Amino acid sequence: MTSNEVLAMYENIAALSSRMAVAAREGDWDGLARLETQCALQSSAAKSGVPPLDGAARKRKIDLLKQIMANDRAVRDITEPWMGQLDRALSPAH
Repeated sequence: MTSNEVLAMYENIAALSSRMAVAAREGDWDGLARLETQCALQSSAAKSGVPPLDGAARKRKIDLLKQIMANDRAVRDITEPWMGQLDRALSPAH
């Protein structure tokens, strides 16, 4: 994997994670699930490892990772309370 391919992968993941945050805010759970699948496919290339980056490419990768993490937090802020409500609704009454 070249440095350009690494950055392209992170660019794609950042764009997908941004769309995931929008889908979560809009309550589009089917769309969110589809985007999660696409994101997993994009990130599967990193499982075999990515080469270290230097200089501007390294800084760009860090910026993209920060965006991805912020988008992930936005999705979790919406979905975690909802999942807790769902768990309570589905649990047997005491």
